[in-house]
Amino acid sequence: MLLEVHEVTKQFGGLTAVDTINLNIKKDELIGLIGPNGAGKTTFFNLLTGVYEPTSGYIKLLGEDITGQKPYRITEKGMARTFQNIRLFKDLSVLDNVRVAKIFNTDYGIFDSIFRTKKFYKEEIRVRKEAEELLDRFGLLKKMDLPAHSLPYGEQRKLEIVRALATNPKLLLLDEPAAGMNPQETTELMDLIKKVKNDFDISILLIEHDMKFVMSLCERIAVLDYGKIIALDTPEKIKNNKKVIEAYLGEVEED
Repeated sequence: MLLEVHEVTKQFGGLTAVDTINLNIKKDELIGLIGPNGAGKTTFFNLLTGVYEPTSGYIKLLGEDITGQKPYRITEKGMARTFQNIRLFKDLSVLDNVRVAKIFNTDYGIFDSIFRTKKFYKEEIRVRKEAEELLDRFGLLKKMDLPAHSLPYGEQRKLEIVRALATNPKLLLLDEPAAGMNPQETTELMDLIKKVKNDFDISILLIEHDMKFVMSLCERIAVLDYGKIIALDTPEKIKNNKKVIEAYLGEVEED
């Protein structure tokens, strides 16, 4: 099992934001997490990635307990994420945004950095080459010297995904990746996510409010309401689940 979430709960004082969640993700799965605003979706992501520590329960990645570990440690172990609000280093170049993420995979220490040893230069050349190759695969190489803030919105979203991929994750978490996108950008993003899953051999867990996007893309969907998972099933069964319709979906328009 790639990810095991067992009875995870998070309380903020008297408020239970996430309530005894159980969720398993296998290798190569693409799972959606949906629910009303305030249901606890982003809080759950923050628990997975070490921003918050669970009040109770545990989280395992590739069989290792990562509960309460620091975010950078969890990233090192194979989990990366994007954010609902884009968090690029906007004044850095497109290339440097990706190079920064590669620091987890460099083989030099402080001594090498200070004294600019042969190992340092060798690793820097490798990191740049790998970053350029990633950008090339996603059509951003020609813009690698531009500041990240100069990219169109859709390409900033793409760059954020590329930066996450630069950490070599086994599990990628996407927090509302289609937020703010027009229909054409959303379609392109859907194709991009499929490409990422297939080409990089990783699992993806995504939060999204665009139901057509989720239903078309995801293999399983978990529905969160008041901090609890009320359903976990295929898109077709979720679409017709009475509890889910009552809590969140309403009527889903057919294409």
